[in-house]
Amino acid sequence: MTEILLKTLPFFALIGLGWAAAATRFFPAQGAAWLTKFVFYFALSAMLFRFAAGVDLGQLFDLRFVLAYLAGSTAVWALGLCIARARGLALPEAAMEAQCCMIGNTGFLGVPMLVVLLGPAAIGPVLMVLIIDMLVFSTLITLIVHGSRHGGLRLVAALPVLRGVAANPMILAMVAGLAWGGMALPMPAPLDEFLALLGAAATPGALFAIGASLAGRRLARLAPSAWLSGAKLVLHPAAVGLAAWGFGVDPVAAGVMVVAAGLPVAGNVYILAQHFGLAQQRVSTAILISTAGSIATIPVLIVLIGA
Repeated sequence: MTEILLKTLPFFALIGLGWAAAATRFFPAQGAAWLTKFVFYFALSAMLFRFAAGVDLGQLFDLRFVLAYLAGSTAVWALGLCIARARGLALPEAAMEAQCCMIGNTGFLGVPMLVVLLGPAAIGPVLMVLIIDMLVFSTLITLIVHGSRHGGLRLVAALPVLRGVAANPMILAMVAGLAWGGMALPMPAPLDEFLALLGAAATPGALFAIGASLAGRRLARLAPSAWLSGAKLVLHPAAVGLAAWGFGVDPVAAGVMVVAAGLPVAGNVYILAQHFGLAQQRVSTAILISTAGSIATIPVLIVLIGA
Protein backbone atom coordinates (compact mmCIF):
# COMPACT_ATOMS: atom_id res chain seq x y z
CA MET A 1 0.00 0.00 0.00
CA THR A 2 2.78 2.41 0.95
CA GLU A 3 4.60 1.63 -2.29
CA ILE A 4 1.50 2.36 -4.38
CA LEU A 5 0.84 5.57 -2.46
CA LEU A 6 4.40 6.72 -3.11
CA LYS A 7 3.95 6.00 -6.83
CA THR A 8 0.77 8.08 -7.02
CA LEU A 9 2.03 10.98 -4.91
CA PRO A 10 4.11 12.63 -7.68
CA PHE A 11 0.99 12.90 -9.85
CA PHE A 12 -1.02 14.54 -7.09
CA ALA A 13 1.98 16.66 -6.12
CA LEU A 14 1.86 18.15 -9.62
CA ILE A 15 -1.83 18.93 -9.09
CA GLY A 16 -0.93 20.53 -5.75
CA LEU A 17 1.82 22.56 -7.38
CA GLY A 18 -0.63 23.90 -9.96
CA TRP A 19 -3.10 24.75 -7.19
CA ALA A 20 -0.43 26.57 -5.15
CA ALA A 21 0.82 28.51 -8.17
CA ALA A 22 -2.71 29.68 -9.02
CA ALA A 23 -3.81 30.25 -5.41
CA THR A 24 -0.86 32.59 -4.82
CA ARG A 25 -1.60 34.26 -8.18
CA PHE A 26 1.93 33.51 -9.36
CA PHE A 27 0.19 31.66 -12.19
CA PRO A 28 -2.74 33.76 -13.48
CA ALA A 29 -6.15 32.37 -14.39
CA GLN A 30 -5.53 33.22 -18.04
CA GLY A 31 -2.35 31.14 -17.89
CA ALA A 32 -4.30 28.12 -16.64
CA ALA A 33 -6.81 28.51 -19.46
CA TRP A 34 -4.09 28.66 -22.12
CA LEU A 35 -2.17 25.75 -20.58
CA THR A 36 -5.36 23.69 -20.64
CA LYS A 37 -5.84 24.57 -24.29
CA PHE A 38 -2.27 23.55 -25.13
CA VAL A 39 -2.68 20.20 -23.37
CA PHE A 40 -6.12 19.54 -24.85
CA TYR A 41 -5.35 20.39 -28.47
CA PHE A 42 -1.68 19.45 -28.75
CA ALA A 43 0.06 17.46 -26.01
CA LEU A 44 -2.76 15.11 -25.01
CA SER A 45 -3.82 14.66 -28.62
CA ALA A 46 -0.27 13.63 -29.54
CA MET A 47 -0.20 11.16 -26.65
CA LEU A 48 -3.57 9.68 -27.60
CA PHE A 49 -2.64 9.38 -31.27
CA ARG A 50 0.58 7.58 -30.41
CA PHE A 51 -1.16 5.26 -27.97
CA ALA A 52 -4.02 4.50 -30.38
CA ALA A 53 -1.65 3.84 -33.29
CA GLY A 54 -0.07 1.04 -31.25
CA VAL A 55 -3.37 -0.59 -30.24
CA ASP A 56 -4.93 -3.45 -32.18
CA LEU A 57 -8.45 -2.31 -33.12
CA GLY A 58 -9.79 -5.84 -32.68
CA GLN A 59 -8.37 -6.02 -29.17
CA LEU A 60 -9.56 -2.52 -28.26
CA PHE A 61 -13.25 -3.28 -28.69
CA ASP A 62 -14.28 -6.01 -26.27
CA LEU A 63 -18.07 -6.35 -26.16
CA ARG A 64 -18.02 -7.76 -22.62
CA PHE A 65 -15.90 -4.80 -21.45
CA VAL A 66 -18.25 -2.30 -23.11
CA LEU A 67 -21.38 -3.94 -21.70
CA ALA A 68 -19.89 -4.18 -18.21
CA TYR A 69 -18.81 -0.55 -18.13
CA LEU A 70 -22.14 0.60 -19.54
CA ALA A 71 -24.09 -1.53 -17.05
CA GLY A 72 -22.16 -0.39 -13.98
CA SER A 73 -22.03 3.25 -15.05
CA THR A 74 -25.69 3.37 -16.02
CA ALA A 75 -26.68 1.91 -12.65
CA VAL A 76 -24.75 4.62 -10.78
CA TRP A 77 -26.08 7.30 -13.14
CA ALA A 78 -29.65 6.12 -12.55
CA LEU A 79 -29.11 6.03 -8.77
CA GLY A 80 -27.78 9.59 -8.82
CA LEU A 81 -30.75 10.68 -10.91
CA CYS A 82 -33.29 9.01 -8.61
CA ILE A 83 -31.78 10.48 -5.44
CA ALA A 84 -31.71 13.94 -6.99
CA ARG A 85 -35.32 13.62 -8.08
CA ALA A 86 -36.29 12.42 -4.59
CA ARG A 87 -34.78 15.66 -3.25
CA GLY A 88 -37.18 17.57 -5.49
CA LEU A 89 -34.78 18.56 -8.29
CA ALA A 90 -36.05 19.05 -11.82
CA LEU A 91 -35.01 16.46 -14.41
CA PRO A 92 -32.22 18.53 -16.08
CA GLU A 93 -30.63 19.42 -12.73
CA ALA A 94 -30.98 15.84 -11.51
CA ALA A 95 -29.32 14.58 -14.70
CA MET A 96 -26.40 16.95 -14.14
CA GLU A 97 -25.90 15.51 -10.65
CA ALA A 98 -26.08 12.02 -12.17
CA GLN A 99 -23.22 12.99 -14.50
CA CYS A 100 -21.12 13.88 -11.47
CA CYS A 101 -21.64 10.39 -10.08
CA MET A 102 -19.91 8.62 -12.99
CA ILE A 103 -18.00 10.90 -15.38
CA GLY A 104 -14.35 10.77 -14.32
CA ASN A 105 -11.37 12.84 -15.35
CA THR A 106 -10.15 10.15 -17.74
CA GLY A 107 -8.62 12.47 -20.35
CA PHE A 108 -6.50 14.80 -18.23
CA LEU A 109 -5.80 12.49 -15.27
CA GLY A 110 -6.61 8.92 -16.24
CA VAL A 111 -4.71 8.58 -19.51
CA PRO A 112 -1.43 10.12 -18.28
CA MET A 113 -1.50 8.52 -14.81
CA LEU A 114 -2.98 5.05 -15.27
CA VAL A 115 -0.77 4.11 -18.21
CA VAL A 116 2.28 4.91 -16.07
CA LEU A 117 0.95 3.20 -12.93
CA LEU A 118 -0.69 0.15 -14.54
CA GLY A 119 1.52 -0.30 -17.59
CA PRO A 120 0.90 -0.50 -21.37
CA ALA A 121 -1.95 -2.99 -20.84
CA ALA A 122 -4.00 -0.08 -19.49
CA ILE A 123 -3.95 1.84 -22.79
CA GLY A 124 -6.81 0.02 -24.54
CA PRO A 125 -9.22 -0.08 -21.55
CA VAL A 126 -8.59 3.58 -20.65
CA LEU A 127 -9.21 4.67 -24.24
CA MET A 128 -12.43 2.64 -24.32
CA VAL A 129 -13.68 4.23 -21.08
CA LEU A 130 -12.91 7.67 -22.51
CA ILE A 131 -14.77 6.90 -25.74
CA ILE A 132 -17.87 5.54 -23.96
CA ASP A 133 -18.05 8.50 -21.59
CA MET A 134 -17.89 11.01 -24.43
CA LEU A 135 -20.09 9.21 -26.95
CA VAL A 136 -22.79 7.86 -24.63
CA PHE A 137 -23.11 9.84 -21.43
CA SER A 138 -22.12 13.31 -22.68
CA THR A 139 -24.68 12.85 -25.45
CA LEU A 140 -27.27 11.60 -22.96
CA ILE A 141 -27.11 14.65 -20.67
CA THR A 142 -27.29 17.03 -23.63
CA LEU A 143 -30.37 15.32 -25.06
CA ILE A 144 -32.11 15.23 -21.65
CA VAL A 145 -31.55 18.93 -21.02
CA HIS A 146 -32.59 19.86 -24.56
CA GLY A 147 -35.68 17.63 -24.44
CA SER A 148 -36.77 19.00 -21.06
CA ARG A 149 -36.42 22.59 -22.16
CA HIS A 150 -37.99 22.21 -25.58
CA GLY A 151 -40.89 19.89 -24.84
CA GLY A 152 -39.43 16.66 -26.14
CA LEU A 153 -36.54 15.20 -28.07
CA ARG A 154 -36.00 16.11 -31.69
CA LEU A 155 -33.55 14.68 -34.17
CA VAL A 156 -32.11 18.13 -34.77
CA ALA A 157 -31.06 18.28 -31.10
CA ALA A 158 -28.56 15.49 -31.68
CA LEU A 159 -26.75 17.30 -34.48
CA PRO A 160 -24.82 19.81 -32.32
CA VAL A 161 -23.88 16.97 -29.99
CA LEU A 162 -22.56 14.85 -32.84
CA ARG A 163 -20.68 17.84 -34.29
CA GLY A 164 -19.11 18.51 -30.89
CA VAL A 165 -18.02 14.89 -30.52
CA ALA A 166 -16.66 14.78 -34.07
CA ALA A 167 -14.66 17.97 -33.49
CA ASN A 168 -13.26 16.88 -30.12
CA PRO A 169 -9.46 16.71 -30.55
CA MET A 170 -9.21 13.68 -28.25
CA ILE A 171 -11.71 11.76 -30.39
CA LEU A 172 -10.01 12.90 -33.59
CA ALA A 173 -6.59 11.88 -32.27
CA MET A 174 -7.81 8.44 -31.22
CA VAL A 175 -9.66 7.81 -34.49
CA ALA A 176 -6.63 8.95 -36.51
CA GLY A 177 -4.31 6.78 -34.44
CA LEU A 178 -6.53 3.72 -34.76
CA ALA A 179 -6.79 4.28 -38.52
CA TRP A 180 -3.01 4.60 -38.77
CA GLY A 181 -2.47 1.38 -36.85
CA GLY A 182 -5.32 -0.39 -38.63
CA MET A 183 -3.70 0.28 -42.03
CA ALA A 184 -0.37 -0.97 -40.64
CA LEU A 185 1.34 2.24 -41.72
CA PRO A 186 4.96 2.54 -40.62
CA MET A 187 5.72 5.19 -38.01
CA PRO A 188 8.76 7.15 -39.22
CA ALA A 189 11.31 7.66 -36.46
CA PRO A 190 11.19 11.50 -36.63
CA LEU A 191 7.38 11.46 -36.38
CA ASP A 192 7.45 9.01 -33.49
CA GLU A 193 10.02 11.11 -31.64
CA PHE A 194 7.99 14.28 -32.30
CA LEU A 195 4.81 12.68 -30.93
CA ALA A 196 6.68 11.25 -27.95
CA LEU A 197 8.25 14.64 -27.17
CA LEU A 198 4.97 16.54 -27.51
CA GLY A 199 2.99 13.83 -25.71
CA ALA A 200 5.44 13.89 -22.80
CA ALA A 201 4.19 17.39 -22.01
CA ALA A 202 0.65 16.06 -21.52
CA THR A 203 1.21 14.52 -18.08
CA PRO A 204 2.82 17.46 -16.24
CA GLY A 205 0.80 20.00 -18.22
CA ALA A 206 -2.55 18.32 -17.60
CA LEU A 207 -1.93 17.74 -13.89
CA PHE A 208 -0.66 21.29 -13.34
CA ALA A 209 -3.69 22.64 -15.22
CA ILE A 210 -6.06 20.55 -13.08
CA GLY A 211 -4.52 22.01 -9.93
CA ALA A 212 -4.62 25.56 -11.26
CA SER A 213 -8.29 25.18 -12.16
CA LEU A 214 -9.09 23.97 -8.62
CA ALA A 215 -7.65 27.14 -7.06
CA GLY A 216 -10.62 29.19 -8.16
CA ARG A 217 -13.19 26.81 -6.69
CA ARG A 218 -14.85 27.38 -3.33
CA LEU A 219 -16.46 24.85 -1.02
CA ALA A 220 -20.25 25.27 -0.90
CA ARG A 221 -23.31 23.03 -0.86
CA LEU A 222 -21.15 20.52 1.01
CA ALA A 223 -23.78 17.86 1.75
CA PRO A 224 -24.90 17.17 -1.85
CA SER A 225 -21.36 17.67 -3.16
CA ALA A 226 -19.98 15.15 -0.66
CA TRP A 227 -22.61 12.62 -1.77
CA LEU A 228 -21.72 13.16 -5.43
CA SER A 229 -18.01 12.77 -4.64
CA GLY A 230 -18.61 9.59 -2.67
CA ALA A 231 -20.70 8.14 -5.46
CA LYS A 232 -17.92 8.88 -7.95
CA LEU A 233 -15.00 7.61 -5.88
CA VAL A 234 -16.67 4.59 -4.24
CA LEU A 235 -19.96 3.56 -5.84
CA HIS A 236 -18.86 3.90 -9.46
CA PRO A 237 -15.77 1.66 -9.22
CA ALA A 238 -17.74 -0.82 -7.08
CA ALA A 239 -20.56 -0.97 -9.64
CA VAL A 240 -18.33 -1.45 -12.68
CA GLY A 241 -16.22 -3.97 -10.77
CA LEU A 242 -19.33 -6.03 -10.00
CA ALA A 243 -20.49 -5.71 -13.61
CA ALA A 244 -17.05 -6.73 -14.91
CA TRP A 245 -17.18 -9.84 -12.75
CA GLY A 246 -20.71 -10.62 -13.93
CA PHE A 247 -19.80 -10.24 -17.62
CA GLY A 248 -16.55 -12.20 -17.26
CA VAL A 249 -14.26 -9.36 -18.37
CA ASP A 250 -10.55 -10.16 -18.58
CA PRO A 251 -9.08 -9.51 -15.09
CA VAL A 252 -6.43 -7.06 -16.31
CA ALA A 253 -8.92 -5.00 -18.33
CA ALA A 254 -11.45 -5.21 -15.48
CA GLY A 255 -8.86 -3.86 -13.04
CA VAL A 256 -8.11 -0.91 -15.29
CA MET A 257 -11.84 -0.27 -15.69
CA VAL A 258 -12.31 -0.21 -11.91
CA VAL A 259 -9.48 2.26 -11.31
CA ALA A 260 -10.64 4.44 -14.22
CA ALA A 261 -14.13 4.48 -12.68
CA GLY A 262 -12.56 5.66 -9.43
CA LEU A 263 -11.14 8.83 -10.97
CA PRO A 264 -12.47 12.15 -9.60
CA VAL A 265 -15.27 14.11 -11.26
CA ALA A 266 -14.20 15.47 -14.64
CA GLY A 267 -13.77 19.16 -15.33
CA ASN A 268 -15.91 18.90 -18.46
CA VAL A 269 -18.93 18.18 -16.25
CA TYR A 270 -18.53 21.69 -14.88
CA ILE A 271 -18.25 23.05 -18.42
CA LEU A 272 -21.59 21.42 -19.22
CA ALA A 273 -23.11 22.65 -15.94
CA GLN A 274 -21.97 26.17 -16.72
CA HIS A 275 -23.19 25.95 -20.31
CA PHE A 276 -26.67 24.81 -19.27
CA GLY A 277 -26.81 26.87 -16.07
CA LEU A 278 -27.39 23.80 -13.89
CA ALA A 279 -25.93 22.98 -10.44
CA GLN A 280 -22.66 24.81 -11.08
CA GLN A 281 -21.73 25.19 -7.42
CA ARG A 282 -22.45 21.56 -6.56
CA VAL A 283 -20.48 20.31 -9.56
CA SER A 284 -17.56 22.65 -8.82
CA THR A 285 -17.39 21.57 -5.17
CA ALA A 286 -17.71 17.88 -6.12
CA ILE A 287 -14.71 18.26 -8.46
CA LEU A 288 -12.68 19.79 -5.63
CA ILE A 289 -13.70 17.22 -3.00
CA SER A 290 -13.36 14.19 -5.27
CA THR A 291 -9.95 15.27 -6.58
CA ALA A 292 -8.67 15.70 -3.01
CA GLY A 293 -10.29 12.43 -1.91
CA SER A 294 -8.86 10.47 -4.84
CA ILE A 295 -5.38 10.91 -3.35
CA ALA A 296 -6.45 8.27 -0.82
CA THR A 297 -8.92 6.20 -2.83
CA ILE A 298 -6.95 5.57 -6.03
CA PRO A 299 -4.04 3.79 -4.25
CA VAL A 300 -6.60 1.65 -2.41
CA LEU A 301 -8.24 0.67 -5.71
CA ILE A 302 -4.88 -0.19 -7.26
CA VAL A 303 -4.09 -2.43 -4.28
CA LEU A 304 -7.52 -4.09 -4.47
CA ILE A 305 -7.13 -4.99 -8.15
CA GLY A 306 -3.75 -6.49 -7.36
CA ALA A 307 -1.75 -4.35 -9.79
